[in-house]
Amino acid sequence: MNVPVFYRPISMNPTNSSRRSFLTTAAGAVAAPFILPSRIWSANAAPSGRIRMGFIGMGMQMGKLISKFLQYPEIEVVAVCDVYAMRREMYKAKVDEHYAKNGGTGKPCAAVNDFREITERTDIDAVCIATPDHWHAIITNSALSHGKDVYCEKPLTHNIHEATSVVETMKKHNRVLQTGSMQRSSKEFRVACELVRNGVIGDIKTITISIGDPAAPNAYPEEAKPEGLDWDRWCGPAPLVPFNHELCPVGESKTYPNWRKTREFGGGMITDWGAHHIDIAQWGLGMDENGPVEVRAPANYKTAKRGCQLVYANGTVLTHAEGSMGCTFHGTEGEVNVGRGQFALSMGGKDKFAFRSKEASKGTSVDREVALAEREFLANAKTKLYVSKDQIADFISCMKSRQQPICHAGVGASSAIACHLMNFGYWHGANAKWNPTEHQFISGGDDKWLTREYRGEWKV
Repeated sequence: MNVPVFYRPISMNPTNSSRRSFLTTAAGAVAAPFILPSRIWSANAAPSGRIRMGFIGMGMQMGKLISKFLQYPEIEVVAVCDVYAMRREMYKAKVDEHYAKNGGTGKPCAAVNDFREITERTDIDAVCIATPDHWHAIITNSALSHGKDVYCEKPLTHNIHEATSVVETMKKHNRVLQTGSMQRSSKEFRVACELVRNGVIGDIKTITISIGDPAAPNAYPEEAKPEGLDWDRWCGPAPLVPFNHELCPVGESKTYPNWRKTREFGGGMITDWGAHHIDIAQWGLGMDENGPVEVRAPANYKTAKRGCQLVYANGTVLTHAEGSMGCTFHGTEGEVNVGRGQFALSMGGKDKFAFRSKEASKGTSVDREVALAEREFLANAKTKLYVSKDQIADFISCMKSRQQPICHAGVGASSAIACHLMNFGYWHGANAKWNPTEHQFISGGDDKWLTREYRGEWKV
């Protein structure tokens, strides 16, 4: 099996985008579907003592993540990485201050510009990655191939080629990987999917999701670059575009930057929120490590921001639509609506258990309505889904047990692939048939869409 190359080989030939090259180098022996045996294969031994971690990409989302990791006494934060000196030094100071107040090893946290100083460091057990999407696969593959467990923010990858590569690398090196699609660790989403999986609302004919707009090409004008920012490295494998604060906020990042709205660095809300709500749709359908078989573009795809559809093998049609709740399963006997802090089970056209908002559902709560639905319909359910109450706690537990977590690489990759396929409907007007186990178009698509042109030394 050919092993994907992740970084550094400057003399390497450019990526071949042909179908044969894609299937051989990115997916390895893809004649066997990229399906991981659920939670049964593991690394040779569990890590002992404290888990030493490095953190890469110190923006707003990482601020939340590192604060949570620091709450666990078994985690020791030993290094942070960012291409913006101000941010890496700020987080180094925060980590050092935390240990000064709460007890620690007495060794200062390292602050580095090059992620390889973390992924290749032999005394680090795991890494957390919260960079822009275009860096996810390269850093993840480097970490996995150097024996690290990985927590990587969603979407797991920037494109389909990278998704298959990450899964193969994880399997080859037998590591634990958690994708940060944290809705799977919220009870309302799990119960919603269990209701669907146990046939409470009958056969699922359609699903609607509300996730925001597709990405557009980057068009931000050039601005003065702040001191201490390695902009060439920030762009990395993507095109070297002019600096603009919308892509990378100046100073401490206190907003979610707009690189995610660009095709060069993200995938718009299709991948940003789709990696949450399409992920839940696939969980409810039982399509983890599988996916849609068809993409249907909206008629006016060049200007459309809604209307693209994904079709699954059982005939279920998922539509990107407007709406206030994230994901709605429409069955022959009822509906399940679920969003963050929102839940509704409707039967016969009437809400049976529902919490839609404090204003609309006074006198109750989402927890109460979910618990009531669970008690009435799932007490003796044949299908029970993986229970996680916290995405990070689940990752830490699995690093110790050497089992795979709730959103392992196979799950994160299949959800990301579904998002990327939906983007093809908006970007290319794709009305395409897709093989979700061999990860190739049957008709109506172009293999060039599966990957990207990688800049400089960075390759996947």
